[in-house]
Amino acid sequence: SIYPDTLIHRMTPPPAGKKPFYISHYGRHGSRYLNNRKGFDIPYKMLCSADSMGELTDVGKKVLEKMRLILDDSENRWGDLTGFGKRQHRNIAYRMMQRCPEVFEGSAHVDAKSTVITRCILSMGVALQVLASNNPQLHITFDASQHDMNYMNHQDHLLRKNAMTPTAKKAYDDYCGKRRHARRLMNVLFHHPDSVSKVVDEWWLNYYTIKMGLLQHNTHLSHDTYLIDLFQDEEIYRFWQTENVWWYIMHGATPLNGGHQPYTQRYLLRQLIADADSCMRLERPGAQLRFGHETVLLPLTCLLGVNGFDFQTDDLEQLEPHGWWASVVYPMASNLQFIFYRSGIDDDDVVFKLLLNEKEATLPLPADIAPYYRWNDFKDYYLKKLDDYEQLRAASGS
Repeated sequence: SIYPDTLIHRMTPPPAGKKPFYISHYGRHGSRYLNNRKGFDIPYKMLCSADSMGELTDVGKKVLEKMRLILDDSENRWGDLTGFGKRQHRNIAYRMMQRCPEVFEGSAHVDAKSTVITRCILSMGVALQVLASNNPQLHITFDASQHDMNYMNHQDHLLRKNAMTPTAKKAYDDYCGKRRHARRLMNVLFHHPDSVSKVVDEWWLNYYTIKMGLLQHNTHLSHDTYLIDLFQDEEIYRFWQTENVWWYIMHGATPLNGGHQPYTQRYLLRQLIADADSCMRLERPGAQLRFGHETVLLPLTCLLGVNGFDFQTDDLEQLEPHGWWASVVYPMASNLQFIFYRSGIDDDDVVFKLLLNEKEATLPLPADIAPYYRWNDFKDYYLKKLDDYEQLRAASGS
């Protein structure tokens, strides 16, 4: 989904005497093209095969024409940041400065890091461009190196390999089996749907055509909504439901696979804590910005328990009513911002608030000053949580 750039959220004033002095951020790259051609090739080749059999209706022929146009536009741009993606990060950086001008005053230091993926590097670049243009005195440093990938984009192979356990797979298949109905689209696109069953997979044609239409919104072809207009709201809703449970199993804390998937981001969380502690010793620490991916941002959000995203259930039907909606967390350009406050460099009672996509968020911590939290409470809680997991992992010999 696309970043909710037009939404303006009210901010709660900080405790008396506290002023913002440091921002720690992790953000997803902005809107992009599809990562690779395969996802577009699947529906396109199905329609091409049906076309060779003379089975496409007039609507089917127009859909094939639209798919060819999207493929041609995306060729050699797989995974690239789009113009929308650049604009999103410019606007986020601008609002960050407007929200906390004290952090970006004078020659404040801004340190930025990106993963080594081009769309993330460019997202970092356009954000820094805005900061520098609004305050040329800023001391800006930036990097994109394999050196930092161990925490900027750590994908724990052991946890990932064990995400879709047999138990999780059965629950996933049972959930999705009730929702994978795509006969209506077949009737719209083909003269004789049963005749093309050998070359067209009903569900995957439906799935990838919706995905193609949704991703189109992130490009300069967003004005053409023909593909997504093919679908009824209920069909898009079912697509969202099946995607949501997949993301929960792969990155959430479900007992279906042991509940440990969010710990893929334990190194990033330790780095965030260490960096913040180091910066707090400085009179003017400025900001640390990090640009990466949704496969980091979502499990980090679950590990932190932001807005209840540490929710644990083995009943996938409970996700939606509980509000565990992955799409709320990781739209293109999504981000977490820790904004730190103190009365001065000698103030040991540092507090912070957390913004998820620029909206005040909650954490499972003592909340007498919510949405602000005390940094010492945060460190005590999460370092123990990380230590407990690593002891458990060491004891299991994995």
